[in-house]
Amino acid sequence: MQPFKINIPRQIIEDLNQRLSNTRWPDSLHLSGWHLGTDMSYLKEIADYWQNSFDWFDQQHELNKLTQFTTQIDGFNLHFIHHKGKGVKPMPLLLCHGWPDSFLRFQKLIPLLTDPVAYGGSSQDAFDVIIPSLPGFGFSDRPSEKISFIDTTSRLLHKLMTVTLGYSRYAAHGGDVGSGLVERLGMTVPNSLIGIHLLDIPYWHLFAVQPDDLSADEKQYLQDGQNWQLTDGGYAIEQSTKPQSLAYGLNDSPVGLAGWILEKFYRWSDCDGNLENSFTKDELLTNLTLYWVTQTIRSSFTPYFDEDQTPPQMTGKVDVPTGVAIFPKDILPAPRSFADRFYNIVRWSEMPRGGHFSAWEEPEMLAGEITEFLRRLRSNL
Repeated sequence: MQPFKINIPRQIIEDLNQRLSNTRWPDSLHLSGWHLGTDMSYLKEIADYWQNSFDWFDQQHELNKLTQFTTQIDGFNLHFIHHKGKGVKPMPLLLCHGWPDSFLRFQKLIPLLTDPVAYGGSSQDAFDVIIPSLPGFGFSDRPSEKISFIDTTSRLLHKLMTVTLGYSRYAAHGGDVGSGLVERLGMTVPNSLIGIHLLDIPYWHLFAVQPDDLSADEKQYLQDGQNWQLTDGGYAIEQSTKPQSLAYGLNDSPVGLAGWILEKFYRWSDCDGNLENSFTKDELLTNLTLYWVTQTIRSSFTPYFDEDQTPPQMTGKVDVPTGVAIFPKDILPAPRSFADRFYNIVRWSEMPRGGHFSAWEEPEMLAGEITEFLRRLRSNL
């Protein structure tokens, strides 16, 4: 393990600002809003803010207050945050992000989980929080060859927790790509997992059932999934089939990158038609700038491309105690009857608000859910 600090050269930010000033804007149809993708008027507003008001170095300073490390595992350099809990025997908790976010997804959760007393909680609920940048994201290495992302990454994360950090048992939480990783840990190393907590049911389970065997709720869920794929799933098909073609423009144009990513934050959040109801400009732009300065947009497509759209094989049911928190504005909220097919669910919660990026949108609510789920399992630590 080596301590790590973010240190982006100033000339990279100067180049970013120059590219923003030289943006060549496309035309558009006479339709306002987000009907055809990212709204141009909002994108121009945030591009202006990015160039003239946003201060990356202020954000970098704040991020460097986090306890960050890098480590070599199986020849792969992995960046991660490791914040020790303030309490009685803190439980180690692995937090796994997805796409198109980053380790930044969990920034607001860190104090809530590591220092519960400061927020009116009990010291007995404290966690040691471990947040890796997944391979191809942020400051972790970018895979240079084709891999099976879920299998390879889950092995790296397990070694991070048990070998590098020395935890014999730990809990894990994830959403989006992270939910698939956490599920795989529950399948492959169940004796090391105290419990797993998910925000969604990995998409490949949609292909693992026969429609004739489904309940009415499950059939509707399957139909909703098919409809979503036709109306909103084109990005995943492109990223899984022709990622390099897409990467040329997104790696070269900051406005192109913003247009591709911000539409997902808008569609998948509980923002009620105004993206800044859920995220500040600085939050959105810190995430975008992280992708820009690390040049990881192409490598962030790895989970899509490297699985070749083939669902990972899963046999049997995950026996590890499982908690699920379903946020209503997430991409495709699953019914419990569907999730029960695959997990040993001991806590199922349907949240009153929030979307795909709940750790950003509703950090207190999510921290409370994780805490409640794992409180009953602390005797297994």
